[in-house]
Amino acid sequence: MYVHVPFCSVRCGYCDFNTYTADELGEGATRASYADTAISEIELAAGTLDDAPPVETVFFGGGTPTQLPSDDLVRMLGAIRGNFGLVEDVEVTTEANPDSVTPESLATLRDGGFTRISFGVQSAVPHVLATLDRTHNPANVPQAVRWAREAGFEQLSVDLIYGTPGESMADWRASVEQAIELEPDHISAYALIVEQGTAFARKVKRGEVVMPDDDETADKYLLADELFSAAGLQWYELSNWARDEAAQCRHNVLYWESANWWGVGPGAHSHIDGERWWNVKHPAAYAQRLTAGESPRHDGETIDTATAHVERIMLETRLRSGLALDALSVGARSSVSDLASRGLVDLAGDRLVLTRSGRLLADAVVRELVD
Repeated sequence: MYVHVPFCSVRCGYCDFNTYTADELGEGATRASYADTAISEIELAAGTLDDAPPVETVFFGGGTPTQLPSDDLVRMLGAIRGNFGLVEDVEVTTEANPDSVTPESLATLRDGGFTRISFGVQSAVPHVLATLDRTHNPANVPQAVRWAREAGFEQLSVDLIYGTPGESMADWRASVEQAIELEPDHISAYALIVEQGTAFARKVKRGEVVMPDDDETADKYLLADELFSAAGLQWYELSNWARDEAAQCRHNVLYWESANWWGVGPGAHSHIDGERWWNVKHPAAYAQRLTAGESPRHDGETIDTATAHVERIMLETRLRSGLALDALSVGARSSVSDLASRGLVDLAGDRLVLTRSGRLLADAVVRELVD
């Protein structure tokens, strides 16, 4: 299950997620009432899914879930446990801003069943954080990590962003090295994407900021991969590195394997047995629907065979475990030897796996594998 918490203290200019600051929300969508509203959808889900198995992973994302009181996050997890059950080795993750946690809040989360925390660090360099509109103090990150370790979290992850305008290679190296010094179990590193409709996109259009070229962005990916690997973190998905298999984000792996999940919250997406749907986006509309005893579902689609085929290739190619060759059409299989000769893929038994160079051109590889 995914639980969307749509609250942020500041809306970052590059972000196109369904998030809101307090002054953007109307009546019925307050932080104080949100947990009860989300629990209503959890109960709705339990009544909709017959004989659902126990939940394997839960991910609280946002927004900033830790903008809510820890007791509220624990109550929502308790509702999932009470309505569905949790497997014995359940993975329960929350995202967190390093400035939004305390020793007490982290202890409450851990005691309440959370096993994994993902800190949105993004950069260790103040001027890069300022360009991203990130408000946390990078000097506080080691303290937040230490508190999480002391609280007993089994897995700790750090999120980074590279390719910010004005970020030098030295800036990026400093961020990567400081992330490694935190000794996390897992690191995610994503290239900054200019999403249409965001404040950041408007700045780019006006020429106020200039995005780095593709070669520079690729060099930053390669540097990160080199330093992560040297520190004992191995890639298992294009943008994710882990110390070992146990440290991989099982929740995200289930997405990439097109498993079933229910998304709770405004704008959250769900996928059950080839049916995909999404909730109304605005938290006030979401709350009004559930208060009236109605489903918050906005729209949906049935995934046809052709779409499922394309999505399987797109998602599984991203994984270090690779794509089974029998997933490809006869026509696409003829492209595999060419891709291998160009150094973009390796063949590991009956599976196709991206090489380091292939990871840089993953989208192009996928296009050649989809006919």
